[in-house]
Amino acid sequence: MAYPPAPPPRPDPPTPAATGGRAFDAALVARVVEGDRTAFGHLYDRYGRPAYSLARRICVDPDLAEDVVQEAFLVLWRSPQGYDSAKGAFGTWLMTVVHHRAVDAVRRENTRRVRSVPLTDEVSERAVPPAEGADGAALAGLVGAEVRAALGRLPEDQRQVLSLAYLGGYTQAEVAALTGVPLGTVKSRTFAAVRRLRGLLRSVWTGENDEATEARR
Repeated sequence: MAYPPAPPPRPDPPTPAATGGRAFDAALVARVVEGDRTAFGHLYDRYGRPAYSLARRICVDPDLAEDVVQEAFLVLWRSPQGYDSAKGAFGTWLMTVVHHRAVDAVRRENTRRVRSVPLTDEVSERAVPPAEGADGAALAGLVGAEVRAALGRLPEDQRQVLSLAYLGGYTQAEVAALTGVPLGTVKSRTFAAVRRLRGLLRSVWTGENDEATEARR
């Protein structure tokens, strides 16, 4: 990874214990904006492992996961201004970047594999029965889309903890560390988010059932 010349050395920022993780990260990002490689290294040391853990869960392939993490940190190095501390914790922002990059990487890999498979003639393709569970997969995709839509209607603080816990696979203690929010607050937000999400999804399914009933009349 090529870096531009480093600026003159600067004093290290206050420790996380002295300022709180969120303020500490914001100070590091501010130094990265100025091209400080040492600050960039501090951020990598703090978030490199959880970033790889998330990428590995999505990509499965360890080499692909490493590429994803490198891409995510390159985003930070090249465009650190993309992180806005007023909108959330740095850890949440970075894990969102990792998640998007990992999903894109998996899609690219799947496309490459499909293109590498020899094409059969049209008759043979039509003769192949649908894969077992295809209907279930389609239904799961539909339900997943509804869940994502419902997540988008949650308050930002609730959506944040729920996404990290259920989509990122982090424990509540890890979510607290990533967001800089007390563990008790993470637990209460998660409980409130799950309750609200259930209500939103119940409304969606009830509405669909009512429409289906009305159509049969």
